[in-house]
Amino acid sequence: MAGEEFTVGHMLVLEYKHLKLEQLGRISTRDNLIYVTLASLAAVAAATIQLNMTRLLLLLPPACMILGWTYLVNDQKVSAIGRHLRRVLIPKIRDALGTDSALFTWEFEHRSDPRRRIRKLGQLAIDLITFCVPALAAILVYSLVAPPMPAFIAISAAEALGTLLLSWAIVDNADIAGT
Repeated sequence: MAGEEFTVGHMLVLEYKHLKLEQLGRISTRDNLIYVTLASLAAVAAATIQLNMTRLLLLLPPACMILGWTYLVNDQKVSAIGRHLRRVLIPKIRDALGTDSALFTWEFEHRSDPRRRIRKLGQLAIDLITFCVPALAAILVYSLVAPPMPAFIAISAAEALGTLLLSWAIVDNADIAGT
């Protein structure tokens, strides 16, 4: 764009566009992690049944923790970008343009839906069911079916602790209040 002069307003809008692209990419990655998790659950369950090896269930908690943590980090970044847009960038764009007009209204509008809280609670339930319940269920099934072996008991305990920490992080990140 040779010869074109960029104002602060242009640069802020350009930043907005780039942040929206990053947000879109992270949303896509985050949402695909649910499908990857479901495929992993199905693969481990099928292998466990087909090979009749209950200890394979102990592969589920690390898979759920890794995929769940990656999902959570992407979700946090999606939310952080949205907060930055609403609290910092959009007000700066308004200032640069010298206007009090509503700009980028969707960034605010979708958060004021009266059903937002119920959707966020539903998403929290889905996140816990997707990433934490299968891991804890696998540990429970393994501990009820397999003969007790100290190494596997230790592994199961570590996996249960990791899964409970992931559960806490998911609940803590849920943004039910809508800040």
